[in-house]
Order: sequence, then C-alpha cells, then structure tokens
Amino acid sequence: MSRATNAPASRERRRRVLEETKGFRGPRSKNIRQAMEARDRARRLATAHRKLKKRDFRQLWIARINAATRTEGISYSKFIAGLINAGVILNRKMLSEIAINDPAGFKTLVDLAKKA
Repeated sequence: MSRATNAPASRERRRRVLEETKGFRGPRSKNIRQAMEARDRARRLATAHRKLKKRDFRQLWIARINAATRTEGISYSKFIAGLINAGVILNRKMLSEIAINDPAGFKTLVDLAKKA
C-alpha cells in the first residue's frame, strides 16, 4: 500500500496562515511557526481590545460631560443624579455630543438637573 500524506491540506493551512499575516514584519509573516503565534496573539488581543474600546469610549464621554458641567457650575455626579430624578433618559454618548455641539441645549439640561 502506498504512503498517503496530508500534503494538500497542510499546505493549504500554511498558505492561509501566511495570507492572514501578510502585513506583519519580518519572520512573523514568513516563517510558519512565528506566523501562527503572531496570528493567534493578534486574534486574542483583538478580542480583548474590542471589550476595552467600550470602556475607553465611556470614559471619554464622561470626561467631556464632566468638563461641560463644571463650566456650568455643577459636578458630574450631581448632574447625572439630577437628570435621573428629572426623568431624563439620555445615555452618556448623546449627552457628550449635546455638550459639544449644542451648548445652549446642554445648559437647559443642566438647569433641569439643578431643579431636580
């Protein structure tokens, strides 16, 4: 019986890995072992960083809202608490956009929070 290898499938696997690591520098895009390690690490970090991105953006929105509320003479926590008491349902992303693009509208929100 003749010897059967898995050559076509393994060659395709290696080709696919090298295709995925095409833009990497040095042996991380040429050597199959280093390319596989680099690809696995890139995928793992991509998953982790998708989670971190949400955290980073929320942090940015809060910083923007805080800066805008301080100019109006109220703290961020009192502003958010006032909005909740007033029954205003706006997420932090929209609040930061309002603070940047519509200062007059944001001032009315601050006044509403101060009353509540």
